[in-house]
Amino acid sequence: MKIEIDVKGLDGVVSAINNFANVLRTKSSPTEINSVKEVAPAKQHEKENAKPKATKNVTTLEKVRAKLASLSQDGKQAEVKALITEFGAKKLSDIPTGKYVELLKKAEEL
Repeated sequence: MKIEIDVKGLDGVVSAINNFANVLRTKSSPTEINSVKEVAPAKQHEKENAKPKATKNVTTLEKVRAKLASLSQDGKQAEVKALITEFGAKKLSDIPTGKYVELLKKAEEL
């Protein structure tokens, strides 16, 4: 029986598996492990852990734009325009990001 495993980016794991396979080939029934070597975590895993995690749900311009576009397609262009004007803007991108949550709530009421 032949088992092949191709793992990229995990050289330590591949090395450990190869060592284990060599032990199995040389001994018919291994009874003891002579040494255990700790392997440093993969670099990609470290990068993933270093990324900051979002702590709250942020309303983005894209979410607001999608909601307003949906309303416009449903024939509520005038209401959408009035809503944007209510926030003191001529266009959506003129509205400060801090107002997006409030704008989205009012848009959902339409």
